[in-house]
Amino acid sequence: MGFRINMMDFGLHIANYFFYAFHTVLIFFNLFGWLHPKLRKFNLISLLVTFGSWLLLGIWKGWGYCFLTDWHYKVLRTLGERDLPSSYIAFLMEKTTGWLPNAELVDSFTVGLALLALLCSLWVNFRNLR
Repeated sequence: MGFRINMMDFGLHIANYFFYAFHTVLIFFNLFGWLHPKLRKFNLISLLVTFGSWLLLGIWKGWGYCFLTDWHYKVLRTLGERDLPSSYIAFLMEKTTGWLPNAELVDSFTVGLALLALLCSLWVNFRNLR
């Protein structure tokens, strides 16, 4: 018989792990990247892309739309996942702790912390321009 690997499934699992890692690191980078002087410009760009996705793409896809979440959820659905929460943060919390928090609470914290990170990033990026 031998060992057979379904390359489609293998690729989907690789994509799934990539999205878990990349999206999670990106979330932490958005929140804290402004702290490191060499990363501040990249952090501001990343935050602006994030807000652009939420707001501009959200005009057509629904407020808070994240293209990374959309792509990851497509992979997960293909792998058989169902009943995925609308929030990627809620999804991560459920996967890591088993607890699915209230959607409004998660959305409020997500937006609040993202706005705080954006304000901090704007402050550290533009404070020396005066």
